[in-house]
Amino acid sequence: AFMAASLALAVTPGPGVLYIVTRSLSQGRTAGFASVAGMAVGNAVNATVAALGLAAVLATSALLYTVIKYLGAAYLFHLAYQMLRRADAPVAPVAHAASQPMKVFRDGVIVGVLNPKTALFFAALLPQFVDTPADFTRQALMLGALFVVIAGVSDSLYVVLSRSIAGRLGGM
Repeated sequence: AFMAASLALAVTPGPGVLYIVTRSLSQGRTAGFASVAGMAVGNAVNATVAALGLAAVLATSALLYTVIKYLGAAYLFHLAYQMLRRADAPVAPVAHAASQPMKVFRDGVIVGVLNPKTALFFAALLPQFVDTPADFTRQALMLGALFVVIAGVSDSLYVVLSRSIAGRLGGM
């Protein structure tokens, strides 16, 4: 059941998928996969926070949830603005940015960490799938790792599919 819920969340487009597809289309597969790796680290941070019980605070604090949601949206707008500011962004892949996979990776980590949908997913679902409360942290970390793998595979498919579609639509 946890795997099905994880898969449903992973394939549902949200800020992470938008970020990954945008990077893949504008900068190529290398940037797309660097984005996937960054998102995986961001998801792992969210899973770790949930395993340590801190995500429960996020689930009960409307103010904190709102702050994180708007920080994440602001960061995505910032990234979009940077991409639109480049004169060649709509015409050809951005070679300079694509040659900096660590920057793309870092941006992916930030988008992943600031994704409140993932943090709330962990806060709401992890406790339901832990067998023994005494072993909560270990089991939650294992489930979080499982989610990171599922999301990584799903996100990688978005990279491959977006580049394939771009190639068919005119070689973006």
